[in-house]
Amino acid sequence: MVRRVMSLLLALSLSVVALLGVAPAAVAASGYEKGPDPTRASIEAAAGPFAVSTTTVSRSTARTFGGGTVYYPTDASIGTVGAVAISPGYTARQSSIAWLGPRIASQGFVVITIDTLSVYDKPAARGSQLRAALTWLTTSSTVKDRIDPTRLAVAGHSMGGGGALEAVKANPSLKAAVPLTPWNTDTTWPEVTTPTLIVGAQKDDVAPPTRHARLFYTSIPKTTPKEYLELRGASHYAPTSVNSTNPTVAGATISWLKRFVDGDTRYSQFLCPAPAVGMTFNDVRSTCPF
Repeated sequence: MVRRVMSLLLALSLSVVALLGVAPAAVAASGYEKGPDPTRASIEAAAGPFAVSTTTVSRSTARTFGGGTVYYPTDASIGTVGAVAISPGYTARQSSIAWLGPRIASQGFVVITIDTLSVYDKPAARGSQLRAALTWLTTSSTVKDRIDPTRLAVAGHSMGGGGALEAVKANPSLKAAVPLTPWNTDTTWPEVTTPTLIVGAQKDDVAPPTRHARLFYTSIPKTTPKEYLELRGASHYAPTSVNSTNPTVAGATISWLKRFVDGDTRYSQFLCPAPAVGMTFNDVRSTCPF
């Protein structure tokens, strides 16, 4: 009798899983979760749950990239964390994307915002320097022991965004990429298998999405987890300066990194279903569910 009841309960639970379309493994904890359960307010806040410290990397110390700033959670008791390298765009310096450093680090990551060897470096060179920065972080930095070298990601603005695509093309083991209003002469990326979030801007006249961001997204294989968010009415520089789009860009970036660097499914709610087209987004595309 007991065996029959147990069998019935098992069959019922499997039926519920099937109806929900969720496999048991999909909701299992990854073991890398950091911080309290997220909310829309928490992912868009100016600071996350962890205090952040910074350290400067000189150009002479970096050598393989142009130096930068490392942001990391002060509390070492949270254990090892994933790491993210972020590149600025053409002629820009790290100050243009510096606002993302402490914002992402306060959610439980080590982040390095880099300067490039030359402000005129093209996307391929920026991709190489993003990878070099991650290597430096995990082998030579003062916080190397705080980083899980198997959980690394890249991001960047403009040519830095194009560089992020170059980086994951060269190193598919990277866990996530976030190109922000990206620019690259190469518009096809069938080699990309790394989960990629692309943020475009409707009124981008430097890297118009019809010639850059949308083409990049479309060319990435459908088998690769990917999402495209096009900011309504925004310019090429929307992801760089402190402005009204910051919470949106930060929330999407943090959710993507949490989901794919940490495997933290608590953040899936902000990615799947994909946001609707409306006041915030002019165009949205996704391979959700991930």
